[in-house]
Amino acid sequence: MSGVKSSLSVEQERKLLSLFSHVRLHQLYKASVHSYMHSAFHNRCDGQGPTVLVAYNKSGFVFGGYISKDYAQTGQVINDDKAFLYSITDQRENPLRVSSTNGQYGFTDGKHGLNVGVLWFLNNNTATVQVVAGNNYTFEGEEMHGNDLQLTECEVYRVEDCGGRLKTPWRKIDWEGYSTKDRLMDYIKNYKPEVKSVVQARVLLVGPVGAGKSSFFNSINSVFKGHVTGQANTGSAGTSLTTQFRTYSIKAEQGGKALPLVLCDTMGLEEGPSAGLDIDDINSIMKGHVQDRYQFNPSMSVQADGVGFCKSPSLKDTIHCVVYVLDACKVTLLSAKMVDKLAAIRKGINKLGVPQLVLLTKVDEACPLVREDLTNIYLSHYIERMTREIEVDLIRNIIEGS
Repeated sequence: MSGVKSSLSVEQERKLLSLFSHVRLHQLYKASVHSYMHSAFHNRCDGQGPTVLVAYNKSGFVFGGYISKDYAQTGQVINDDKAFLYSITDQRENPLRVSSTNGQYGFTDGKHGLNVGVLWFLNNNTATVQVVAGNNYTFEGEEMHGNDLQLTECEVYRVEDCGGRLKTPWRKIDWEGYSTKDRLMDYIKNYKPEVKSVVQARVLLVGPVGAGKSSFFNSINSVFKGHVTGQANTGSAGTSLTTQFRTYSIKAEQGGKALPLVLCDTMGLEEGPSAGLDIDDINSIMKGHVQDRYQFNPSMSVQADGVGFCKSPSLKDTIHCVVYVLDACKVTLLSAKMVDKLAAIRKGINKLGVPQLVLLTKVDEACPLVREDLTNIYLSHYIERMTREIEVDLIRNIIEGS
């Protein structure tokens, strides 16, 4: 959910995730942003599959409930043997976890907030929890919520299964011996384009707003500089922070020789027809017509008579490789319009015969297994599945659009 920050602290999130096995949380609803109205709750949470409600009170308790079935406002009692209530406090090392007494009851699927029989969240469209007589779940109020039923915040997260750890890696990487990083750095430093007239290969970074194109360049630049740099503007705004076409040459070290590689950054892709980078602009960039610091106009394609337009580009001015930069946390949430746009871009680049790659960013945020240890990335079932789905989706859209 772009632009809305979770209220969970790092430690609270760690404790909450300990109740599950290799899952990631995707925020759907936040009461302070979307209101405590039942309609707002259901507009964002219905039909989302497994979810966990996270409630906060002034007493320092983080508590709520997990259900594995959809919210659908059926008015029926839903059996869910995977459902449970929980409570987290700073005073307890491990979360309190409570399952239903009969092992079957989950929740009552009404037009209100989460109703688990004994607790009814968002009671009467307010920031309160009502205690309902019943014995579906048994616990002491002092342990569950400190007898404080006035909420300071309420959130709902979709619980996404990451699939656990694979027995064998889906891509083999030698993490031992001579440093993989040093080996890759040496390979890049010594790379030579096959065409003599091209001294530096130009790599174009393309992706949705906020995917991390500029951050990726800053990371590469920092590795070769030997210290953290922030040459390219980065941030989390809803629209692209990059408004110019930028070409970044990287030096191996301070005052060192330039690498045989130039990273080209662009505006982020957006869904609207007059927002973000235009497909026609990409075609002009690919053919070398757009020079460094060209100022994009989202409402108008690159103009041949505009400032910074190169009418007679040479091979060294063209793009030699395209990298699609995608946020691993948001790949499954890409809209149909965005997928279509990426497919249309790829189809056009295919005709030019330019190599294309996909780069997933924020993989540690997307998968808890990778967050524990980055070397687990090729043992992550979730990341492997996501990579295959991206490939299939882009190829399918290109074929269907042919």
